[in-house]
Amino acid sequence: MDFRSYELDAAVYDEMFLPDGTPREHSRALHDTLRGLSADELATIQSRVTRSFVSEGITFTVYGSAEAEERIIPIDCVPRILPAAEWQLLETGLTQRMRAVNRFLVDVYGDARAVADGVVPEDIVFGCPQFRPEMRGVRAPRDVWAAICGSDIVRTNDGFIVLEDNLRVPSGVSYMIANRKAVKSSLRRLYRRCRVREVEHYGRLLRRTLVELAPEGRHDPAIALLTPGVHNSAFYEHVFLAHEIGAELVEGRDLLTRNGLVYMRTTEGLRRIDVIYRRVDDDFLDPEVFRADSMLGVPGLLEAYRLGGVSLVNAPGTGVADDKSVYPYIPDLIRYYLGEDALLANVPTHICRRPQELEYTLDNLENLVVKQVGASGGYGMLVGPHSTPGQRESYAAAMREDPAGYISQPVLELSRAPCLIEGRAAARRVDLRPFVLTGRETRLVPGAFSRVALREGSLVVNSSQGGGGKDVWVLDE
Repeated sequence: MDFRSYELDAAVYDEMFLPDGTPREHSRALHDTLRGLSADELATIQSRVTRSFVSEGITFTVYGSAEAEERIIPIDCVPRILPAAEWQLLETGLTQRMRAVNRFLVDVYGDARAVADGVVPEDIVFGCPQFRPEMRGVRAPRDVWAAICGSDIVRTNDGFIVLEDNLRVPSGVSYMIANRKAVKSSLRRLYRRCRVREVEHYGRLLRRTLVELAPEGRHDPAIALLTPGVHNSAFYEHVFLAHEIGAELVEGRDLLTRNGLVYMRTTEGLRRIDVIYRRVDDDFLDPEVFRADSMLGVPGLLEAYRLGGVSLVNAPGTGVADDKSVYPYIPDLIRYYLGEDALLANVPTHICRRPQELEYTLDNLENLVVKQVGASGGYGMLVGPHSTPGQRESYAAAMREDPAGYISQPVLELSRAPCLIEGRAAARRVDLRPFVLTGRETRLVPGAFSRVALREGSLVVNSSQGGGGKDVWVLDE
């Protein structure tokens, strides 16, 4: 691999190199191996990795102004490497974060002590579109509201930073496992030499988590994965995960409720379902409680959950804890519930519902990242330095009309990692999405889906915005 034109910048952390161009110790074996491969050999490896995604139909859907478009996610064959100590920090920090998030969710749908004590403002919590008053007084199994979380983490020269927590229907874990399978088979000798920790057992850990959250007395629970159907952007992942955990893949029309229990229609009659890993948004989950026009949910599902007849993972209403207006208070909530300082930092955030912070944002649009609090996937975002005057003017008008719908943050210098671009090594921005599972205890597989901004100069890593993916190798000690 040709590194001669590879660009380093002391202001930007590079995952492989020190600022003077020396490979970091944990990346030395990868660097030396890549340097020893010819352009043809690298092209063959990249082609093999790409073909594996094509042959398995690993796709995502991009929603544009016209029709939705299904694409194969671009995968870069050069893995990103994390030493054991860095992974330990991430694992410990995310475990701490999820302990506090679940305590907050128990509280906010119960006595709301954190609100009463002024830790988080009342209007931000109860005015949040993701707060579900219908869930007040509901008890989640083991007090676990958020059993599955995909946290987005970036690195700067100051260290790791949590960009956001994805609690509603977090996706991307299938890409983590598919990346590993594709890259491991192409770099098998290096993989063994580096003593990379495995991620392929994620399905077993997920199933164990779901079993631990089953209704009381259901020791061998029947599990279903509830999907919106084949047109959903993550349908490939739904199929993949249902197979991994031995769950029935169902749509809302396949289920019914009766006497506080949930059943699946089969050719042999009704079969009770104990745990539903739901990939359907709150609004569409139960037409008797949320959107009455939903064709994706199951009438009576929330009542069955309230009565303890079925477990829903994640619980409805968890979105209040990953709302972008609540996000700035997570370090405060960690101190409040756990008596600890946050091990992983947040991005400094301006909440535009506050007049002073709105004015600051409007005055500095060209230097900030502006996000809609309810948006995801890179949609509804303005990257100030890469925006046009017209785009900034349009955002300013929208923010004045609905200040509570926006937050702003400084532009971060996301770390970069080498990618194979047109046969040469090129630095591209990357992030990490580890997946955190919480049942009786909190567990992570040692790996993540690393998203990469493949467009030169881009800061946006989302696949819907031109990004791709990388395998993440966590090294054994």
